[in-house]
Amino acid sequence: MLLDVEIKKDTLVVRPSGELDLGVADRFRRTLDETLDRGQARNLVFNMAKVSFVDSSGLGVLLGRYKRISKNGGKVFIVSLQPQVRKVFDLSGLLRIMSEYRSENEALEKIG
Repeated sequence: MLLDVEIKKDTLVVRPSGELDLGVADRFRRTLDETLDRGQARNLVFNMAKVSFVDSSGLGVLLGRYKRISKNGGKVFIVSLQPQVRKVFDLSGLLRIMSEYRSENEALEKIG
């Protein structure tokens, strides 16, 4: 898994690529937490355009960051889900708690 992170205003934009599974979950969690610990991001956007697979450990990392951000009044958005990954998100219930948008720009505009 490759991971690109960027802070845009008060939003952390995360662009993983490849598979989000048990093999990368700890590194993914650690990278996100280290970035969030710097305190610059209130909101979070996951751009999933290049993610081909996600398992329960990957979903767990996303859910944990959702809890952390929402506890502090922030918002978490998911963008550009691939069909096979979207199915997993839908079945897991994450799409009921995280808003989905077609693009990063659309999500960032919604955040304001």
